[in-house]
Amino acid sequence: MTTFLTFTILGLVLGSVYAIAASGLVLTYNTSGIFNFAHGAQAMLGTFLYWQLSVGWGLPVWLSLLLVVGVFGPLMGLLLHKLIMGALRDTAEVAKIVVTVAVMLGMVYLSQWIWDPVEPRTLTMFFGSDASIEIAGVVVRIHEILCLVVALAIALGLRMLFHRTRVGVVMRGTVDSPDLLRLNGHDPARVAAISWALGSALAVLAGILITPVSGGSLEANALTLLVIDAFAAAMFGRLRNIPPAFAGAMVLGLLGAYVTAYFPSDWTWTGNFRVSLPMILLFIVIVVLPQDRLRGAATRTRERYRVPSVRAAATWGLVLLGIVFLYSLLLADSGITTLGLGMAFAIIALSLTLLTGYAGEMNLAPMSFAAIATVIVFHFGITGSGLDASLNLPGIVLAVVATAVVGGLVALPALRLRGLYLALATLAFGALLSNMVLRDTVEHTLAGFTFTLFPDGTLIIPKPRFGPVDLGDPLTFLLVATALFALIATGLAVLRNSGYGRRLAAMKDSPAATAMLGQNLVKLKLSVFMLSAAIAGLGGILMSSAMGSVEGESFGLMASLALVMLVVVGGIGYISGALFGGVMSGIGFTLLVGTFNDLAISQPQAATFFELLGNVVMVGTALVGMGVGKTPSGSVQGIMDGYRSLRGARPVLIGGAVLVAVLYALALAGLYGSWTFTLLALVVVMALPAVGQKLMPHAVAPVEGHGHSDEIRDDEPFTATLRDRLDLALGLPARVPGVRAAAAQKGEEVNAPA
Repeated sequence: MTTFLTFTILGLVLGSVYAIAASGLVLTYNTSGIFNFAHGAQAMLGTFLYWQLSVGWGLPVWLSLLLVVGVFGPLMGLLLHKLIMGALRDTAEVAKIVVTVAVMLGMVYLSQWIWDPVEPRTLTMFFGSDASIEIAGVVVRIHEILCLVVALAIALGLRMLFHRTRVGVVMRGTVDSPDLLRLNGHDPARVAAISWALGSALAVLAGILITPVSGGSLEANALTLLVIDAFAAAMFGRLRNIPPAFAGAMVLGLLGAYVTAYFPSDWTWTGNFRVSLPMILLFIVIVVLPQDRLRGAATRTRERYRVPSVRAAATWGLVLLGIVFLYSLLLADSGITTLGLGMAFAIIALSLTLLTGYAGEMNLAPMSFAAIATVIVFHFGITGSGLDASLNLPGIVLAVVATAVVGGLVALPALRLRGLYLALATLAFGALLSNMVLRDTVEHTLAGFTFTLFPDGTLIIPKPRFGPVDLGDPLTFLLVATALFALIATGLAVLRNSGYGRRLAAMKDSPAATAMLGQNLVKLKLSVFMLSAAIAGLGGILMSSAMGSVEGESFGLMASLALVMLVVVGGIGYISGALFGGVMSGIGFTLLVGTFNDLAISQPQAATFFELLGNVVMVGTALVGMGVGKTPSGSVQGIMDGYRSLRGARPVLIGGAVLVAVLYALALAGLYGSWTFTLLALVVVMALPAVGQKLMPHAVAPVEGHGHSDEIRDDEPFTATLRDRLDLALGLPARVPGVRAAAAQKGEEVNAPA
């Protein structure tokens, strides 16, 4: 009985802290419609600051708590809403998710920059660990009682706020109808900002309360993921209601405590299951809860993606292969291997282009499918041993097919999910795989066969070998990986221009309309999930082979979220966006940071400066993701639009190509290294549209999306110009010379008047 009471109290304490964090999530979602994936990172950052004030600088606990929870937390929420979240209205769900993911990553990188992860830091309980009382023979600390009291007070207070006060009704109305609120004299932006301030304060409070209870040293990733466990509690109330979220938090805390107390100690997977329990509950709750009805109309967002033609995709694939080969001539073997790793990441990123860019389905754990294929190919696809080991083709095919099947199995319970719910379901799957599979380093016996899923926490993956083609050679590996990327990209272009691709696009725009026209949404979703998982699996095998050895962290949630963020930054609806996101995720920022660290070691007199640059690069990675709200279609589109405007300024294009060729020749001659050439070539490529605008303004065509726009708003006055724009869009005779001229300038055919 004492054991039961002890772990019941522990579960209630943990549940109370989850309830505080979940309350902050419900508050911000209710007023802004944005699910804050950075909630755990805000708690982490506030907890580190509290440690710095109370322990590092010796300020009184009450003053540190007041400054962090009462000042820093609300200010952090206000700034997030003012600078970032306010720009996300009318963006797709993936953009909203990615921006908060970028904030989370940025806060983690910032904390690791300010507080050295190597140095241990701990927090003690309020009033000390010895301050306690005894209840039915169980010792309960004052800190634990305080957690319960604070959680209950917050739950009751928010419930009263939302349903018994005018301010609470206004808060809930900011999501449902901001225009109607404005007509009634309210400012939705101000109300949402206040909610973000309160939600941030609650997150910080939860982090400070839970750290002494969970024990151990402060660690940025661990504390961030610990508060993320509150996602499951928030989903009990469908992100809308405080009481169900509070009850869900208590269930979550109690189940975790009872697993620790009563699962047999000889079950080697008990610890992993305990860590995975919040994500398991999150997945179950999301699947079981009733979903919103299918959308009857297309959702109007600011994202605009051009559909690539098959010829263009194939041509650019050959161009990419040629560029990669020429660039490899400037690199040493280590550089060629690194670039091959980047191309493997780009193949994984193509799975997101298909699933999210074309079909509108969410997946926040692409690296999990890469991990599944890697584990399978490790057990069934290796021929030989030692230095003679290699991956064989049947093993690779088996791993890719098995990953596609797993993708289908994961999609089955999530077929009725969309948008945020689907994103959270895939996040839960990724966390479950990381905790239950990638941490499984013990032997198992099944039907007389002994095996270990992830032996020693590390898998050694050799290079593939297909007859005379040995990918052990770095250049061969790089060219094969690039060719595979080009082939898959061309295949996606074929798919997107086919009837199947048009059905995927229709499902993305309006599932209800697609179903009404007789399309089977279940088959569409299942097939696209399986194709996407297969592509991610193939990329994962190549990634693991390029690295040589992989650990569980290589496929962790942070790696998946960083990849998704960078692909969206590049443009998730474009193949070029996958190339950008994959290469930058796989090697870009890591290579830059490694270069600065090497410079710091080789030049100790400037070590502080180079270390500063390395940290700036890591934080800058997240800052790039935070700008998605301003460029929701991706940064690559902006670059390509700039070059499309130069179609009439051929001398500028030819001059730029000649200049890059000269720079390459000088690098090939050994005048400077590959890094210098890369930087100079990037400067030329980025500056060329601006140079063309300056030198030949009369020949530069207007960029689509700037100035005159082809999008016609339903609230736009019906004028003669608008009438002719409609005629042009419908292929009817144009009546205004200006419209005819604009159409001709854009290369569109205008019908002659009847």
